[in-house]
Amino acid sequence: MAALSATVQILKRARPLTVPTGLFINNQFVASSDGSTIRAINPATEETICDVQSASRTDIDLAVKAARDAFRTTWGRNITPTERSRLMNKLAELMERDQQDLADLETLNNGKPNRFARDSDIGDSIACLRYFAGWTDKDGGQVIEQNDTQRLCFTKHEPVGVCGQIIPWNYPIMMWAWKTAPALATGCTVVMKPSELTPLTALKLCELVAEAGFPPGVVNCVPSLGNVGGAALAEHPDVDKVAFTGSTAVGRKIMQAAANNLKKISLELGGKSPSIIFESVDLDQAAAWSAFGILWNSGQDCTAGSRLYVHENIYDKFLEILIQKASQFKVGDGFTDDASGGPLISKTQYDKVWNYIEEGKKAGAKVVIGGEKIPGPGYYVPPTIFVDVKPDMKIVKEEIFGPVLCVQKFSTEEEAIALANDTIYGLAAAVHSNDQAQLHRVSNALQAGTIWINSYCMLYNSVPFGGYKQSGIGRELGSYALREYTNVKAVHWNFAEKLDWPL
Repeated sequence: MAALSATVQILKRARPLTVPTGLFINNQFVASSDGSTIRAINPATEETICDVQSASRTDIDLAVKAARDAFRTTWGRNITPTERSRLMNKLAELMERDQQDLADLETLNNGKPNRFARDSDIGDSIACLRYFAGWTDKDGGQVIEQNDTQRLCFTKHEPVGVCGQIIPWNYPIMMWAWKTAPALATGCTVVMKPSELTPLTALKLCELVAEAGFPPGVVNCVPSLGNVGGAALAEHPDVDKVAFTGSTAVGRKIMQAAANNLKKISLELGGKSPSIIFESVDLDQAAAWSAFGILWNSGQDCTAGSRLYVHENIYDKFLEILIQKASQFKVGDGFTDDASGGPLISKTQYDKVWNYIEEGKKAGAKVVIGGEKIPGPGYYVPPTIFVDVKPDMKIVKEEIFGPVLCVQKFSTEEEAIALANDTIYGLAAAVHSNDQAQLHRVSNALQAGTIWINSYCMLYNSVPFGGYKQSGIGRELGSYALREYTNVKAVHWNFAEKLDWPL
């Protein structure tokens, strides 16, 4: 298993880390069939970390076959819920044991601050596995009364089967957990395609999957380019369900490809999430939550609060406090102790965000903080706030996926709601007020799958997450996630009624 591996040295760590670099199929790390590789880059330094094997369509076929064989023999309905739970909890224990190592790889390959990777992303991922491990024997069906003397009807929740899981680069381990945990809990098998930009932690987790004792083929991992591995999974006739987190544009392609065999799909897509600040708020707290909403993970978050609507009576004072909060957000190498945010993930993403910033300037929006490049290596973008924006500007309409915020005034509650809902997206929104009736009215009126009241960005494993409109289909987390990985079978049992024949 160690033959295909690389050794990386983490600053501040006494020992180097060994990272598997092969495809993980049937509990073995193997080379790609065509010899192709993907280069993993450190976005803080722009230096190469290592090369990993890149799956071809032939390799995707092998991984799907391994998952199908496991589903038919050692997983699915061939293993007790208690045993599935035991294995999932064992994997969570191993992740907890190696939490710092996983965090180091996440920071190295993704760039995010190490303390957030360790305590937030990986800590929540461990909790996610444990949460869904508790569901393995509790997702039962119903007994539906018909005629107690003759007939009985009941339902069963059965695993969908082989699941192709396509995850993004912004939260590599967390998205792995969100996809893998409910699939395993319900008895599905997994073919995981991590982002080609951040494959390292997904591969490291595969070592722990094998160590935990999962049967071969239950979890497979095939790093690949999206238009190769992602497309192959979405189209594959023997994949029963595909789950995807990423852009709305790619989500449409996944949906079209999945129509090949009408496979079950869940899509968590883009967002352009609004926050509304009413005049009754605690200005300091509202500004803190608003800064957190756009700057967390350097703005590389599908729920990023990138549109901010502030009541005209408090606009100037609020903006002053918000700028101060943003100025305190330190962008830097994720391995430094005081970094609040790291670099963007890649040169492509860096150029895309800067193009939006320049577009905003040309369109007449005013930069009140940020908007100037940071010299030196690394894909760093400082917190950038635009004012004097108009609803039809590209920076207001389109998802930027960086630390860029657009701030606009409003006069009435009705105007704020209309501005907030004026988007093709509907992933999240926030409302800040101390008027309880207003909070109720506005949260009801906002068109989004998640509404935060006097907060932002807080998600819990027990609470469903997903979007309205073009922000996606289906739900992750909570009991609702189990629906995405099960089919409902209705059983009609006749134990006494006799049929007269001929009719």
